[in-house]
Amino acid sequence: MPSNIEINDIKSVVSDPICKELFGASVLITGATGLIGSFFIKSLIELNDTQNAGIKINAVVRNEAKAKALFGDKVNLVVSDIVDITSLPFEVDYIFHGASITSSKDMVEKPVETIDIAIKGTENMLKIAKDMKSLKAFVYMSSLEVYGVTSPEIKIITESDYGYIDQLNVRSSYSLGKRMVECLCASYASEYNVPVKIVRLTQTFGPGVAYNDGRVFADFARCVIEGRNIILHTKGETVRNYCYLSDAVTALMTVAVKGEVAEAYNIANEDSDISIYDMAKMLCTFVPEKGIDVVIEDNGNAAKMGYNPTIKIKLGTAKLRALGWEAKVGLEDMFKNLIEDMTYNK
Repeated sequence: MPSNIEINDIKSVVSDPICKELFGASVLITGATGLIGSFFIKSLIELNDTQNAGIKINAVVRNEAKAKALFGDKVNLVVSDIVDITSLPFEVDYIFHGASITSSKDMVEKPVETIDIAIKGTENMLKIAKDMKSLKAFVYMSSLEVYGVTSPEIKIITESDYGYIDQLNVRSSYSLGKRMVECLCASYASEYNVPVKIVRLTQTFGPGVAYNDGRVFADFARCVIEGRNIILHTKGETVRNYCYLSDAVTALMTVAVKGEVAEAYNIANEDSDISIYDMAKMLCTFVPEKGIDVVIEDNGNAAKMGYNPTIKIKLGTAKLRALGWEAKVGLEDMFKNLIEDMTYNK
């Protein structure tokens, strides 16, 4: 059974007016059993169940059993690895391409696979999209990591601001893979008129995060749940903003329907920027009775552990907000909801 947090968040998504733009459409999602993809699909299922939306939901998945456990029989499953898929036996109106490696550890230990999934997987989907006659939008889920290490003089990062990425650092397999794929998307839009639209997501979380998830937000949440000190292996000076899962899904819909072809849009809550250290300190205040604190154990192995270089990046969302989207969930509520959902599902 889903948690109350997940149920309420899905209700929040399906109450957004942008959903009506997808009524009667055929939608395909890759990365469908991942955090964003699965929540997106659950929201579409809710639209069909409660509003008779008539959305045909298709999903590309590797693990059929996992997908059926998540979605039952309400989704048409295409069982294939994204690097192997070459065709689809049906047309769709919208493709949301989110298949990607997301674990920092995998980016370091499996950089070749990280690049392959990004470039080969996306090229496969673009080739399929090129031959579709009914396609209205191909939304590629990129990342804030395409910006690299930007100038400290830039306070808010717009879609045209880019910084430095070390191409000899294997952790860059993810960020440089995303950069190359964005160029590939723009090229397919230019040469073959594929209606590609790019979203650059900041770190996004919400209900459905696995209890053993290795990302920093999940690690911090586990420490709060278990009453353990939050251990940092750096000084925690990286600053970024965040986005809640339900806000990210309505943003994806907004860009698909209203965004311009071959344009990129940042997705973030502009008011959520915070350093890793300050975020950890904030979470300790959630459970004062447990007496937990932040402990820095910098062993100098940050790069080997998959951590990015220290960055200070606040994504600006004026371009997305001009389409009518607004972030609804603030940082403290993001974490309180995450902790409640992870506690329920542990």
